[in-house]
Amino acid sequence: MTDARPAPSGGRAAEVRPYADADREAWDDLVDRSRSSHFMFRRGYLEYHRDRFQDASLVVIERGRPVALLPASRHGDEVRSHGGLTFGGLLYDDEAGGRATVERLEAVLDHLRADGVRRLLYKAVPHIYDRVPAEEDLFALHRIGAALVRRDLSTTLRPDQPIAYTKGRRHAVAKARTAVTVAESDDYGPFMEIETAALLARHGLRPVHTAAELQLLAGRFPDNIRLFTGTLHGELVAGVVVYETPWVAHAQYIGATDEGRAVGATDAIIDHLIGTVYAAKRFFDFGISTYDEGRQLNEGLARNKESFGGRTVVYDHYAVDL
Repeated sequence: MTDARPAPSGGRAAEVRPYADADREAWDDLVDRSRSSHFMFRRGYLEYHRDRFQDASLVVIERGRPVALLPASRHGDEVRSHGGLTFGGLLYDDEAGGRATVERLEAVLDHLRADGVRRLLYKAVPHIYDRVPAEEDLFALHRIGAALVRRDLSTTLRPDQPIAYTKGRRHAVAKARTAVTVAESDDYGPFMEIETAALLARHGLRPVHTAAELQLLAGRFPDNIRLFTGTLHGELVAGVVVYETPWVAHAQYIGATDEGRAVGATDAIIDHLIGTVYAAKRFFDFGISTYDEGRQLNEGLARNKESFGGRTVVYDHYAVDL
């Protein structure tokens, strides 16, 4: 029988302090080495909207070096990880095990309490973004009594182990291929005009990013943020903005004009991305189809994504009352 009793402490003393500009190089280095590495966690991405979010990012130090990071923002007496990101929990490298992560998260909570924070909203990184298993933080959250307060449904597929398109989707893709020209582009401005009009008309919402912000971020991260467009008779009618990591291609924005929807322009783009551009990726993620804090499912939107062979991955939020 395996002895599951706690091992004696290794004498690890974790110091937690707020991120400072002097930490930028070390921060980005640990982000790149972390098991859940994502360009959104680098300072060049986190700080593009620093005028809208009060940064509350934390650095965990042991033996004089950073061993964990928490991208975070302050919202009154609540800290979120991070208010400007879809997800972003505790980041750590290959050395961190279960006990170390528990200790580090407890040290983070102690620091937040001392700073007058009453609640931590923790947006766990979905497992598809992990290079290797990295769910020590989920165990640590359970151990301290964190509550699951939101669960969003995202639709994801494996390009290398595809589930077949539905019959209707195969027909739509075949038809669109003959009419639509798909190519990579840097025309973010014209595409975001299409995306903004589509979101306003269908949902009464605006994109999270403005055209200028997206252009800025694409300039900073040209290997990670890419735009693929569909044109009809030389006119832009659809586009998909992809956020790319080493393991995942995520459709950040999908938009089309009325004419583009009529000819299935986004079908042609997505088929090209799945079958050609990102055929070697572990995952292609369409993003969430839930609203009302994850309690309601847009069934038509989810079915549309599932028709490409996608199935569910969840994006979880946890709350810790301090």
